[in-house]
Amino acid sequence: MAAHGLPPSLSRLLFAVKYGSLQSRCCALHSKAQYSTVHNPGEKTFDKILIANRGEIACRVIKTCKKMGIQTVAVHSDVDSSAVHAKMADEAVCVGPAPTSKSYLNMDAIMDAIRATGAQAVHPGYGFLSENKEFAKRLAAEGVAFIGPDTHAIQAMGDKIESKLIAKAAKVNTIPGFDGVVETVEEAVKIAQEIGYPVMIKASAGGGGKGMRISWNDEETREGFRFSSQEAASSFGDDRLLIEKYIDNPRHIEIQVLADKHGNALWLNERECSIQRRNQKVVEEAPSTFLDPETRRLMGEQAVQLAKAVQYSSAGTVEFLVDSKKNFYFLEMNTRLQVEHPITECITGLDLVEQMIRVAKGYQLHHKQEDIPINGWAIESRVYDPYKSFGLPSIGRLSQYQEPLNLSNVRVDSGIQEGSDISIYYDPMISKLVTYGATRAEALAKMEDALDNYVIRGVTHNIPLLREIITHPRFISGDISTNFLPEVYPDGFKGHQLEADKRRELLASAAALYITAQLRRQHLCVELGDGRHAMEVTKSGDVFTVEVDGGTVEVSGQWNLASPLLPLTINGSHRMLQFQLRVLSKLAAELNSYMPEKVPEDTSSILRSPMPGTIVAVSVKPGDTVAAGQEICVIEAMKMQNSLTAVKQAKVKSVHCKPGETVGEGDLLVELE
Repeated sequence: MAAHGLPPSLSRLLFAVKYGSLQSRCCALHSKAQYSTVHNPGEKTFDKILIANRGEIACRVIKTCKKMGIQTVAVHSDVDSSAVHAKMADEAVCVGPAPTSKSYLNMDAIMDAIRATGAQAVHPGYGFLSENKEFAKRLAAEGVAFIGPDTHAIQAMGDKIESKLIAKAAKVNTIPGFDGVVETVEEAVKIAQEIGYPVMIKASAGGGGKGMRISWNDEETREGFRFSSQEAASSFGDDRLLIEKYIDNPRHIEIQVLADKHGNALWLNERECSIQRRNQKVVEEAPSTFLDPETRRLMGEQAVQLAKAVQYSSAGTVEFLVDSKKNFYFLEMNTRLQVEHPITECITGLDLVEQMIRVAKGYQLHHKQEDIPINGWAIESRVYDPYKSFGLPSIGRLSQYQEPLNLSNVRVDSGIQEGSDISIYYDPMISKLVTYGATRAEALAKMEDALDNYVIRGVTHNIPLLREIITHPRFISGDISTNFLPEVYPDGFKGHQLEADKRRELLASAAALYITAQLRRQHLCVELGDGRHAMEVTKSGDVFTVEVDGGTVEVSGQWNLASPLLPLTINGSHRMLQFQLRVLSKLAAELNSYMPEKVPEDTSSILRSPMPGTIVAVSVKPGDTVAAGQEICVIEAMKMQNSLTAVKQAKVKSVHCKPGETVGEGDLLVELE
């Protein structure tokens, strides 16, 4: 039984009525930022499709299926039984417990779900089984269509070594490197020395930043080999590695391709994906500010050459590294729907999920290359990690959640709602926030507004970082590379640093809000960061006058105390604010000064878990002597491994964790003497 005693089918129906009407309204309001599903009722595809995925991408596929009149089946783990995608589908089947290996990667359970529901086709989304040739083979053996390329293309492009050889043969530019599997640590060091540092160590079967390390010397090669092989085995079940020359300070630009089973293939322009953290994309845009029409054409033609070389049929993405002179080199091909596909849909008007479904049924492409436009500009911000030095993953429950769909030309692809849990078991992405404009400036301005109007409470998130990126002068000018974040924030992102006038405006607004709630005049103290700011607030009509930090600020607006968003006029300028500040009366502030301050914990002698996760390895035992910087243990969270090290030389006093153990943020792992 579902929550409140409702049967699952009725619960899904009520959810669909509520959620479906909301989506219809949003699509009507923001049609310019949406893909166009031009469904031909006479073109029969499938009666029922199972989506072998979860979260936002499962919801994305379900939306197109509904427009095409196709019934949908969701699969879910036991902890996802109330997830949005499970409620949104016509049917939902539990395929196992929370760990992905026992649920979303559990082929036997998913095959059972296909048989039980009579699904005729499977859309794998991205990640999980989307590039697993064995899964595609099992579907084919039972006469179930795989909405993606055939097994030959998956295998050929999924293996980094084989794909590079095929790319070379197809006359696609490739990065210099070793064209084979690196078997041992010492072999890795030898090959790296021969290629010349820096080098990139990466998983042969990898993708999404998993199993990738940059190495600048022999020691980093040894460490990178170990971590890359462990992450590759954990994420892909394949620990084979390759090594190639690392192109320093490049751009990461990819080409979207679309091909059918009749030999037709198109390139749907590029996506600029250079803003990255740990090889994972943060902000993407289409088109790129860097490419001229000739370079775009050459990259597109090479991408199509590669697709045709493996008889590719479906939507896929060919990724390139591009240097400062516009030389471009093949990086990899993702044989699936890409996370950032919405920005391509915005500038072309094509529904890529619909195209994948049509191709899987055997239809030819409707379009020719000359039909593919670049209409306007689209930007995507991935909303997820907090900004603890660019983000250790965050988990928790969304206590308040409000997407900025009141704005025009805004699209939000999400699979969560207020009350949803962000779990340690899955990718921590909350949503993909997409804005569209006739020009890049218009799309950027809309993104700034959308980020300001996005309400997320209960978990930490990266919206402050995203806003800093899209308003940074370097980003606005297009002066970016894959090193943008470490160059702009070498010590990690610490949050927006307020200038004096903006700090006064924020403090004054908080004070005005407080007075509105209290309905009286006061002398107040507002805490911002580590500082306390005394102020005097007076009200005349609808305007609050606040004396703070030697300046005067006038604040007015409609004070809806029930809303998390406050549109205010501050010194004549319009602002959209969200408040999470502490406001004290003058007396409370005076009394608070007598409270004893909490003494910070001495972290030099203890190691606590910086995030929830699973202990992968413990490298020390009581009595061992460790050096500063020496690895103590490795913790895995959201499919990424993190090495935790000693901050000083000391003897290990006690160890409080063991491999395979699940730990929470702040749990004590190791004590040093």
